[in-house]
Amino acid sequence: MSTSAKGTLFLIPTVLAEDTAQQVICQQVAEVTAQLKYFLVENARTARRYIKSIAPSQTIEELQITVIDKNSSDAELTAALKPLLAGQDAGVISEAGCPGVADPGAELARLAHQHGVKVVPLVGPSAILMGLMASGFNGQSFAFHGYLPIEKRDRIGALKNLEKEMALKDQTQIFMETPYRNRQMIEDLLQNLNKDTKLCIAANITGPTEFIKTLRVADWKGKVPDLHKQPAVFLIYKR
Repeated sequence: MSTSAKGTLFLIPTVLAEDTAQQVICQQVAEVTAQLKYFLVENARTARRYIKSIAPSQTIEELQITVIDKNSSDAELTAALKPLLAGQDAGVISEAGCPGVADPGAELARLAHQHGVKVVPLVGPSAILMGLMASGFNGQSFAFHGYLPIEKRDRIGALKNLEKEMALKDQTQIFMETPYRNRQMIEDLLQNLNKDTKLCIAANITGPTEFIKTLRVADWKGKVPDLHKQPAVFLIYKR
């Protein structure tokens, strides 16, 4: 696919919810995926299934698939990039959403730039941006903080700091939680934030049970669905 001496690193978005590729993955993503033979993925099993679902012409056994995850060393990242330096194109596939956003794909993009490899992001669903779009919050100034601390005391401290940043900078604050800890996160949000702070909970985005709702913290009582083990992002803003 590439005509230069070095290959191109394509950042290939994937689905946020199962069996939604037909609705949320554009034709360009499918076409690029169908032509690539080298993939750098977060999880080999799910990546193979996804590749086959959007590019059925691919023969999975003929593909070179290398796992790059949060535990990959610098040496492994550098080794994974060698085929691109030799002229081969590659695709990066995360577990969900857009590569490089809250996942190890960013390290591959960083190294690619350092070695003069062209990096091409393809359009796809992002829970962070879609949650922001639907929240009604400030889309001109916002910050994404990834996962907050696991320990309750530290998590509450982090939430209070985000609330201060929100007010000081007039900035939407966005964060996420491991799905099996959603209940604890929501409990801490409702018990520790100012009652007038606006909270948006966006869960199962693009899926059949999608839930996106914005209310004042004081108004959430009795209106929180069971989001245990459901992928979600949380957003807070002052008005």
